[in-house]
Amino acid sequence: MRRMLWCGLMMVGCGSAMAAPKPVEVKMVVVANFETGADTGDAPGEFQFWAEREHLDEVIPIRGALHPLRRNRSGLYGIVWGGTGSMIGGSAEQLEALVLDPRFDFRKTYWLFTGISGTDPRIASVGSAAWARFVVQGDTLREFDDREIPPGWPYGLFAIGAQRPDQLPSDPHSFGSVTDAARLDMALKLNASLAKWAFERTKDVAIPDTPALRAARAVWKGFPNAQRPPFVLMGETLGALRYWHGARRTQWAEDWVRLWTGGQGVFAMSNMESQSLAGAMVVLSRSGLVDLDRMMVLRTASNQTEPPPGVPATQSVGDEGPGQIAAFEANYRVGAPVVHEILAHWPRYRDHIPQAAP
Repeated sequence: MRRMLWCGLMMVGCGSAMAAPKPVEVKMVVVANFETGADTGDAPGEFQFWAEREHLDEVIPIRGALHPLRRNRSGLYGIVWGGTGSMIGGSAEQLEALVLDPRFDFRKTYWLFTGISGTDPRIASVGSAAWARFVVQGDTLREFDDREIPPGWPYGLFAIGAQRPDQLPSDPHSFGSVTDAARLDMALKLNASLAKWAFERTKDVAIPDTPALRAARAVWKGFPNAQRPPFVLMGETLGALRYWHGARRTQWAEDWVRLWTGGQGVFAMSNMESQSLAGAMVVLSRSGLVDLDRMMVLRTASNQTEPPPGVPATQSVGDEGPGQIAAFEANYRVGAPVVHEILAHWPRYRDHIPQAAP
């Protein structure tokens, strides 16, 4: 009798295991960083245009994430990191919570990390959109107060292990290799061919211009790219938890990106979270849970990283004006064609990552 009971329990256990649903193979995830209120129906943040225009109507709570996952019938998923109306930390942990959810399989998933940014006025105008080839980390460094730096130093920020600014450590491999895409210490090299493919598909996307944007661009005399109507480009994203601003810090950003990408990258967009999310993706990729070669980063400019000529930095910091809504719009308009292409031709792209033409 006892043996029959044991066998019966074993059969129930096996039956339960066999009945467990197979994880859903996720095709595409769009990642935003904040939303100012509700996901739909009010003032937009980074996610609202995606949620409304792509009809991400199904809401799926994720244990360990502050914001639910959303999904549409075409297989597009979207999520926000951080809290509603705030920039709560823990974005990397929330990404890990999503990927570790047993209901989903992300091994073939394409990721589009989006967000608004400051842009270098030498590179782009407000409202422009940049596809990144590198995500550069701007947190781990040594810092002196600029009022205490030696003569000839442009700023007081420099690499740990180096002797001065714009210099690699004596052993650069102690802080990461710019050619090793399997790690993120200071620079993560993305799939450049995929980024270029995305750029080629979207380089002619019309990003709306407005009288307010044109008026704001007029003050940027001597900066031809800052005076252009919004456009699509390729350029790197620099993530740092500090909200920095000004001409000297922009010079640091230009130098820092060039330094850690071995001269291959050009600083285009500043932000506060891309380095954390990229780091989480590296960790997850080491366990085979995600494919780094399917990761894309698209940042759009809501403001410039330094003031216009003749304006003190203290008078221009945080001055996004009409740029924020322009960046939200550019984010969706430039990202959507790539999303639609991958979803529409999933049998092709599931096992073959798109590449730019030679």
